[in-house]
Amino acid sequence: MSYLHAPLVHSVGMVERILVTGAGGYIGRHVVKALLDDGQDVIASDLRLNDVDDRAEHIETNLFESGSDIYSKLGKPDVCLHMAWRDGFKHNSDNHMGDLSAHYRFIKNMLDGGLPQIAVMGTMHEVGYWEGAIDEHTPCHPASMYGIAKNALREATLMLAQEHNAAVQWLRAYYIVGDDLRGSSIFSKLLQAAHDGKPSFPFTTGKNKYDFINVDELARQISAAVSQREVTGIINCCTGKPISLAERVEQYIKDNDLNITLDYGAFPDRPYDSPGVWGDATKIHEILATR
Repeated sequence: MSYLHAPLVHSVGMVERILVTGAGGYIGRHVVKALLDDGQDVIASDLRLNDVDDRAEHIETNLFESGSDIYSKLGKPDVCLHMAWRDGFKHNSDNHMGDLSAHYRFIKNMLDGGLPQIAVMGTMHEVGYWEGAIDEHTPCHPASMYGIAKNALREATLMLAQEHNAAVQWLRAYYIVGDDLRGSSIFSKLLQAAHDGKPSFPFTTGKNKYDFINVDELARQISAAVSQREVTGIINCCTGKPISLAERVEQYIKDNDLNITLDYGAFPDRPYDSPGVWGDATKIHEILATR
Protein backbone atom coordinates (compact mmCIF):
# COMPACT_ATOMS: atom_id res chain seq x y z
CA MET A 1 0.00 0.00 0.00
CA SER A 2 1.47 3.35 -1.01
CA TYR A 3 0.55 6.85 0.11
CA LEU A 4 3.26 8.50 -1.95
CA HIS A 5 1.34 9.42 -5.07
CA ALA A 6 -1.91 11.27 -5.74
CA PRO A 7 -3.69 12.34 -8.93
CA LEU A 8 -1.84 15.14 -10.71
CA VAL A 9 -4.58 17.73 -10.73
CA HIS A 10 -2.65 20.93 -11.22
CA SER A 11 0.53 22.15 -12.83
CA VAL A 12 3.66 23.58 -11.23
CA GLY A 13 3.40 27.37 -11.04
CA MET A 14 -0.40 27.57 -10.81
CA VAL A 15 -1.69 30.10 -8.27
CA GLU A 16 -3.35 28.34 -5.36
CA ARG A 17 -5.38 29.42 -2.35
CA ILE A 18 -3.22 28.09 0.49
CA LEU A 19 -4.25 27.99 4.14
CA VAL A 20 -1.37 28.12 6.63
CA THR A 21 -2.26 27.12 10.18
CA GLY A 22 0.16 28.16 12.91
CA ALA A 23 0.93 31.18 10.71
CA GLY A 24 1.93 33.28 13.72
CA GLY A 25 4.56 30.82 14.87
CA TYR A 26 8.33 30.83 14.58
CA ILE A 27 8.40 29.09 11.17
CA GLY A 28 4.87 29.98 10.09
CA ARG A 29 5.38 33.71 9.54
CA HIS A 30 8.37 32.98 7.30
CA VAL A 31 6.36 30.46 5.29
CA VAL A 32 3.50 32.92 4.78
CA LYS A 33 5.94 35.48 3.37
CA ALA A 34 7.62 32.89 1.13
CA LEU A 35 4.27 31.75 -0.30
CA LEU A 36 3.19 35.33 -0.95
CA ASP A 37 6.53 36.13 -2.58
CA ASP A 38 5.93 33.10 -4.82
CA GLY A 39 2.64 34.63 -5.94
CA GLN A 40 0.27 32.41 -3.97
CA ASP A 41 -3.03 33.49 -2.40
CA VAL A 42 -2.55 32.90 1.33
CA ILE A 43 -4.95 32.52 4.23
CA ALA A 44 -3.04 32.88 7.51
CA SER A 45 -4.67 31.30 10.56
CA ASP A 46 -3.60 31.19 14.20
CA LEU A 47 -4.74 32.25 17.65
CA ARG A 48 -2.82 35.51 17.12
CA LEU A 49 -1.38 36.90 13.91
CA ASN A 50 0.88 39.70 15.13
CA ASP A 51 3.69 40.48 12.65
CA VAL A 52 2.27 38.14 10.00
CA ASP A 53 2.51 39.55 6.47
CA ASP A 54 -0.47 41.84 5.78
CA ARG A 55 -0.72 40.65 2.20
CA ALA A 56 -2.31 37.45 3.51
CA GLU A 57 -5.93 37.12 4.58
CA HIS A 58 -5.91 36.87 8.38
CA ILE A 59 -8.23 34.52 10.29
CA GLU A 60 -7.69 34.39 14.07
CA THR A 61 -9.34 31.26 15.39
CA ASN A 62 -8.84 28.24 17.62
CA LEU A 63 -8.76 25.29 15.23
CA PHE A 64 -9.27 22.85 18.11
CA GLU A 65 -12.69 24.36 18.77
CA SER A 66 -13.80 24.04 15.15
CA GLY A 67 -16.62 21.88 13.88
CA SER A 68 -17.27 19.77 10.80
CA ASP A 69 -17.81 22.91 8.68
CA ILE A 70 -14.26 24.21 9.26
CA TYR A 71 -13.26 23.76 5.59
CA SER A 72 -15.94 26.21 4.49
CA LYS A 73 -15.26 28.61 7.36
CA LEU A 74 -11.60 28.80 6.39
CA GLY A 75 -12.40 29.75 2.82
CA LYS A 76 -12.30 26.36 1.05
CA PRO A 77 -8.56 26.49 0.28
CA ASP A 78 -6.92 24.41 -2.44
CA VAL A 79 -4.16 23.45 -0.01
CA CYS A 80 -3.98 23.27 3.78
CA LEU A 81 -0.48 23.55 5.23
CA HIS A 82 -0.99 22.47 8.83
CA MET A 83 1.85 23.89 10.93
CA ALA A 84 -0.02 24.65 14.16
CA TRP A 85 1.56 22.85 17.13
CA ARG A 86 1.99 23.62 20.82
CA ASP A 87 5.26 23.27 22.72
CA GLY A 88 7.38 22.25 19.75
CA PHE A 89 10.58 23.07 21.66
CA LYS A 90 9.45 21.17 24.81
CA HIS A 91 9.80 17.61 23.62
CA ASN A 92 8.17 15.87 26.57
CA SER A 93 5.30 18.29 27.15
CA ASP A 94 1.98 16.58 27.90
CA ASN A 95 0.37 18.78 25.24
CA HIS A 96 1.83 16.71 22.41
CA MET A 97 -0.24 13.65 23.21
CA GLY A 98 -3.06 15.70 24.73
CA ASP A 99 -3.61 17.63 21.48
CA LEU A 100 -3.16 14.69 19.10
CA SER A 101 -6.85 13.84 18.69
CA ALA A 102 -7.64 17.52 18.00
CA HIS A 103 -5.08 17.61 15.18
CA TYR A 104 -6.61 14.43 13.78
CA ARG A 105 -10.16 15.86 13.93
CA PHE A 106 -9.08 19.08 12.21
CA ILE A 107 -7.38 17.25 9.33
CA LYS A 108 -10.28 14.81 8.95
CA ASN A 109 -12.86 17.62 8.94
CA MET A 110 -10.88 19.50 6.30
CA LEU A 111 -10.68 16.41 4.08
CA ASP A 112 -14.33 15.53 4.69
CA GLY A 113 -15.19 19.05 3.51
CA GLY A 114 -13.45 18.51 0.19
CA LEU A 115 -9.83 19.65 0.71
CA PRO A 116 -7.82 18.37 -2.29
CA GLN A 117 -4.31 18.70 -0.80
CA ILE A 118 -3.10 18.38 2.78
CA ALA A 119 0.46 19.15 3.89
CA VAL A 120 1.59 18.79 7.50
CA MET A 121 4.79 19.89 9.20
CA GLY A 122 6.79 16.96 10.49
CA THR A 123 10.09 16.58 12.32
CA MET A 124 13.20 14.43 12.35
CA HIS A 125 12.23 13.56 15.94
CA GLU A 126 9.66 11.10 14.54
CA VAL A 127 12.61 8.88 13.63
CA GLY A 128 14.34 8.76 16.99
CA TYR A 129 17.94 7.53 17.10
CA TRP A 130 19.45 7.14 13.63
CA GLU A 131 22.93 7.32 12.15
CA GLY A 132 23.28 8.65 8.61
CA ALA A 133 20.77 10.00 6.11
CA ILE A 134 17.03 9.89 6.81
CA ASP A 135 14.73 9.27 3.84
CA GLU A 136 11.04 8.46 3.44
CA HIS A 137 11.66 4.76 4.15
CA THR A 138 13.70 5.19 7.36
CA PRO A 139 12.00 3.29 10.22
CA CYS A 140 10.64 5.43 13.03
CA HIS A 141 11.22 4.74 16.72
CA PRO A 142 10.57 8.13 18.37
CA ALA A 143 12.16 8.78 21.75
CA SER A 144 10.09 11.77 22.95
CA MET A 145 6.42 12.63 23.33
CA TYR A 146 6.86 15.19 20.55
CA GLY A 147 8.22 12.55 18.20
CA ILE A 148 5.59 9.97 19.21
CA ALA A 149 2.73 12.42 18.57
CA LYS A 150 4.10 13.59 15.22
CA ASN A 151 4.74 10.00 14.16
CA ALA A 152 1.15 8.99 14.98
CA LEU A 153 -0.28 12.04 13.19
CA ARG A 154 1.81 11.26 10.11
CA GLU A 155 0.45 7.74 9.89
CA ALA A 156 -3.12 8.95 10.41
CA THR A 157 -2.76 11.77 7.86
CA LEU A 158 -1.39 9.46 5.17
CA MET A 159 -4.28 7.06 5.73
CA LEU A 160 -6.93 9.80 5.73
CA ALA A 161 -5.55 11.35 2.55
CA GLN A 162 -5.66 8.02 0.75
CA GLU A 163 -9.26 7.44 1.87
CA HIS A 164 -10.22 10.87 0.47
CA ASN A 165 -8.12 10.55 -2.70
CA ALA A 166 -6.29 13.75 -1.68
CA ALA A 167 -2.69 14.73 -2.34
CA VAL A 168 -0.62 14.47 0.85
CA GLN A 169 2.77 15.82 1.84
CA TRP A 170 4.54 15.30 5.12
CA LEU A 171 7.26 17.96 5.39
CA ARG A 172 10.02 16.78 7.70
CA ALA A 173 12.24 19.53 9.18
CA TYR A 174 15.65 19.21 10.85
CA TYR A 175 17.77 21.79 12.74
CA ILE A 176 16.66 25.38 12.13
CA VAL A 177 18.75 28.54 12.40
CA GLY A 178 17.72 32.18 12.02
CA ASP A 179 15.24 34.66 13.51
CA ASP A 180 16.69 33.35 16.75
CA LEU A 181 15.17 35.84 19.16
CA ARG A 182 11.82 34.16 18.40
CA GLY A 183 13.13 30.61 18.72
CA SER A 184 14.28 28.34 21.54
CA SER A 185 17.22 26.54 19.93
CA ILE A 186 20.85 26.50 21.07
CA PHE A 187 21.38 29.47 18.75
CA SER A 188 18.64 31.42 20.52
CA LYS A 189 20.20 30.67 23.89
CA LEU A 190 23.66 31.59 22.63
CA LEU A 191 22.38 34.87 21.23
CA GLN A 192 20.66 35.70 24.51
CA ALA A 193 23.80 34.87 26.49
CA ALA A 194 25.87 37.19 24.28
CA HIS A 195 23.29 39.97 24.63
CA ASP A 196 23.43 39.49 28.42
CA GLY A 197 27.19 40.11 28.30
CA LYS A 198 28.28 36.62 29.29
CA PRO A 199 31.87 35.92 28.18
CA SER A 200 31.41 32.18 27.56
CA PHE A 201 28.72 29.65 26.77
CA PRO A 202 28.72 26.11 28.25
CA PHE A 203 28.97 23.58 25.45
CA THR A 204 29.51 19.90 24.67
CA THR A 205 32.42 18.64 22.55
CA GLY A 206 30.36 19.71 19.52
CA LYS A 207 31.46 16.70 17.47
CA ASN A 208 27.96 15.50 16.55
CA LYS A 209 26.93 16.29 12.97
CA TYR A 210 23.47 17.58 12.03
CA ASP A 211 21.54 19.05 9.12
CA PHE A 212 21.23 22.80 9.77
CA ILE A 213 18.99 25.00 7.63
CA ASN A 214 18.24 28.72 7.78
CA VAL A 215 14.58 29.42 8.53
CA ASP A 216 14.16 31.50 5.35
CA GLU A 217 15.56 28.68 3.20
CA LEU A 218 13.29 26.24 5.04
CA ALA A 219 10.32 28.51 4.28
CA ARG A 220 11.34 28.65 0.60
CA GLN A 221 11.47 24.85 0.45
CA ILE A 222 8.11 24.47 2.17
CA SER A 223 6.53 26.99 -0.22
CA ALA A 224 7.93 25.12 -3.20
CA ALA A 225 6.73 21.75 -1.89
CA VAL A 226 3.12 22.74 -1.24
CA SER A 227 2.83 24.72 -4.48
CA GLN A 228 2.94 21.52 -6.53
CA ARG A 229 1.54 17.96 -6.40
CA GLU A 230 3.91 16.02 -8.59
CA VAL A 231 6.13 15.13 -5.60
CA THR A 232 4.18 13.93 -2.57
CA GLY A 233 4.55 11.73 0.50
CA ILE A 234 7.32 12.32 3.03
CA ILE A 235 9.55 15.19 1.89
CA ASN A 236 12.66 16.22 3.80
CA CYS A 237 13.03 19.99 3.98
CA CYS A 238 16.75 20.16 4.58
CA THR A 239 20.20 20.77 3.10
CA GLY A 240 21.27 17.14 2.99
CA LYS A 241 24.71 18.23 4.25
CA PRO A 242 25.80 17.26 7.78
CA ILE A 243 27.92 19.80 9.67
CA SER A 244 29.38 19.39 13.15
CA LEU A 245 27.61 21.31 15.88
CA ALA A 246 30.89 23.01 16.83
CA GLU A 247 31.56 24.19 13.27
CA ARG A 248 28.02 25.54 12.83
CA VAL A 249 27.95 27.34 16.19
CA GLU A 250 31.41 28.86 15.68
CA GLN A 251 30.23 30.07 12.28
CA TYR A 252 27.12 31.53 13.90
CA ILE A 253 29.26 33.45 16.42
CA LYS A 254 31.38 34.82 13.57
CA ASP A 255 28.44 35.69 11.32
CA ASN A 256 26.69 37.58 14.11
CA ASP A 257 29.86 39.20 15.48
CA LEU A 258 29.16 37.89 18.99
CA ASN A 259 31.68 38.57 21.76
CA ILE A 260 31.40 35.14 23.37
CA THR A 261 33.41 31.91 23.37
CA LEU A 262 32.32 28.29 23.67
CA ASP A 263 33.28 26.43 26.84
CA TYR A 264 33.91 23.04 25.25
CA GLY A 265 33.27 20.03 27.48
CA ALA A 266 31.23 21.92 30.09
CA PHE A 267 28.40 19.51 29.29
CA PRO A 268 28.98 15.84 28.47
CA ASP A 269 27.87 14.51 25.11
CA ARG A 270 24.56 12.73 25.58
CA PRO A 271 24.90 8.98 24.92
CA TYR A 272 21.55 8.87 23.06
CA ASP A 273 22.54 11.56 20.51
CA SER A 274 23.54 10.25 17.11
CA PRO A 275 27.12 11.00 16.01
CA GLY A 276 25.67 12.12 12.68
CA VAL A 277 22.14 12.44 11.26
CA TRP A 278 20.80 14.43 8.31
CA GLY A 279 18.04 14.49 5.74
CA ASP A 280 18.14 12.94 2.28
CA ALA A 281 17.43 15.98 0.09
CA THR A 282 16.63 14.09 -3.14
CA LYS A 283 12.92 14.93 -3.24
CA ILE A 284 13.20 18.59 -2.28
CA HIS A 285 15.93 19.04 -4.90
CA GLU A 286 13.58 17.49 -7.47
CA ILE A 287 10.90 20.02 -6.50
CA LEU A 288 13.25 23.01 -6.52
CA ALA A 289 14.65 22.02 -9.92
CA THR A 290 11.25 22.66 -11.53
CA ARG A 291 11.07 26.28 -10.36
